Amino acid sequence: MNHSAQTKPDYERELRRAGVRITRPRRVILDILAATEDHPDAMEIFQRASTIDKSISLSTVYRTMKLLEGMGAIHRHAFEGGPARFEQASGDHHDHLIDLDTGDVIEFHSNRIEELQDEIARELGYEIVHHRLELYGRRRKASARK
Repeated sequence: MNHSAQTKPDYERELRRAGVRITRPRRVILDILAATEDHPDAMEIFQRASTIDKSISLSTVYRTMKLLEGMGAIHRHAFEGGPARFEQASGDHHDHLIDLDTGDVIEFHSNRIEELQDEIARELGYEIVHHRLELYGRRRKASARK
């Protein structure tokens, strides 16, 4: 999903509202998160941040991510077989397809899947209040495609 077409989250404002001091390293991390369109893990965020400010520590990245996750500003995903990845909490609902060979995370939305989930929940006497769908796969060989 391309977040550039959506309003960028104002993480700094959210943290200030929660009484958190905004240091230069934290501001760099927040700017990286606001501009990202992928699902980076903490090490990737650290590597991007350290190219801007060498004084940023990995522990600062972890603390900042934990704060933002606790506030509901970001989502933490523990995709099978890899480190926790993060994405902006803003934006429309979507599901994920994880490429097991490359680790790429592909966002998608399917009205058919959403309708089927609602139908199943209704039949079982439930109303869905939250869900997360993760599909894991490998690219098909060109000859295997229909």
